[in-house]
Amino acid sequence: MELAAEIKKRIPKGKKVLFVGVGTDRSTGDSLGPLVGTELKKRGFDVLGTIDDPVHAMNLNETLDQIHHEYPEHFVLAIDACLGSSSRIGVVEVACGALRPGAGVQKDLPRIGDAHVKGIVNVGGFMEYFVLQNTRLSTVMKMATEIADACTEAIRGKKRGRKPGKKLEKGA
Repeated sequence: MELAAEIKKRIPKGKKVLFVGVGTDRSTGDSLGPLVGTELKKRGFDVLGTIDDPVHAMNLNETLDQIHHEYPEHFVLAIDACLGSSSRIGVVEVACGALRPGAGVQKDLPRIGDAHVKGIVNVGGFMEYFVLQNTRLSTVMKMATEIADACTEAIRGKKRGRKPGKKLEKGA
């Protein structure tokens, strides 16, 4: 099943969607969420968390309050980068339930979202902050475009995307 279809099947029919790009522009590996958020905002979607105005550890509680007050009827889809095994770099995962931001770097932060999309941007297990700082921008940019395209297709029905859990190939 394509990535867009995986996203679409988690969004209740008739619900407005708020996309929340979690991460920071201060770390290449952690910029996936804000890059997706920036692209989705350009496409006219409701978005919190962009390159210019990121959602991160320091403002997550404030963002949760904003969602509660300004978007109470929206279905919240959180998007974030994560670390995994070397064989899974480039894989995009979609799941029901709230995202646990910062879990890969042992941060205990509030959960966010009704469902979430995670992109595996680099290898985890050792010196995670260093790894995120030294993640290839090319990998993150390709994944961000792919996720934004899949979200657009899931909402608007435009045909694009690949199967979730499948590795992004170089040059793709």
